Amino acid sequence: MASSRKLVIYAALTGNTLIAIMKFIAAAITGSSAMLSEGVHSVVDTGNQVLLLYGLKKSSKPADERFPFGHGKEIYFWSFVVAILIFAVGAGISVYEGIHRLTDPQPLDNLLVNYVVLSLALVFEGGAWLFALREFNKARGAMGYIEAVQRGKDPSMFVVLFEDSAAMLGLLVALLATVLTQVTGNLYLDGIASILIGLILGSTAVWLARETKGLLIGERANVEVVEGIRKLAARIPLIDNVNEVLTMHMGPEYILVNLSVEFSDSASATEIEQSVAQLDEAIKKTFLNVRRVFVEAEARLSAAIQPPIPADQAIKE
Repeated sequence: MASSRKLVIYAALTGNTLIAIMKFIAAAITGSSAMLSEGVHSVVDTGNQVLLLYGLKKSSKPADERFPFGHGKEIYFWSFVVAILIFAVGAGISVYEGIHRLTDPQPLDNLLVNYVVLSLALVFEGGAWLFALREFNKARGAMGYIEAVQRGKDPSMFVVLFEDSAAMLGLLVALLATVLTQVTGNLYLDGIASILIGLILGSTAVWLARETKGLLIGERANVEVVEGIRKLAARIPLIDNVNEVLTMHMGPEYILVNLSVEFSDSASATEIEQSVAQLDEAIKKTFLNVRRVFVEAEARLSAAIQPPIPADQAIKE
């Protein structure tokens, strides 16, 4: 899985570097604001891929005394930083440049250069996008695209796909603006296209930030995993009741599990230890991403011992 993630990022990194160079050359020759925005977009994407690779490297560091559960959340942090950069740098500069061009429209020169560069960019970006989509489809399985993003625990996969999708859409906007500017002679279309590209980037960034925030804070494992763990615990003969199953993703491939169970009153300390070991082995064998399992022996949770509902919540309910 880690190698697939890196291949997707390397493909996007290579494509974006080449595309950024071409776009800036074209912007300098033609004076196109939309092309300049696209160049900035590609530079931001290139930097983002570097950050994702850095995050993957940091997240693979083993656990130590200071970080006993490892560094898996590094990839969540850097994915969130990527979303902020897309919004602040990519979207911000594109919108600013578009507004500036609307207040001071300039004629575009050598539009053939724009067409050549945009066409080549579509080819390179399309190749990276197809590669990212293929790997994402492998990871999502039978889930829908939106569901796979919402339930996905590896942001490096959908971050690159989102970036490439936004890049493809931005290129199409820039190409359409170039054609319409040449046909109509309306110089404001170039600035409008730059603003639209900024809005595309901003929307992408907001969605990415929303999806990575939960992972960064501490999102539970998917429902199938939680319910599967509950069923495994219920099969242990000496466990009378499974009170609670708490899970947290410490990284894309690292799940922390904390179980609260009620053991039979007749169970001895030795039998409880054996049951815990049996449950630990069963969970880790069934769910390979579960790395640590903690089991608490507690009496059955009942309504009588549940903490009271705060008054403000009780009113809402």
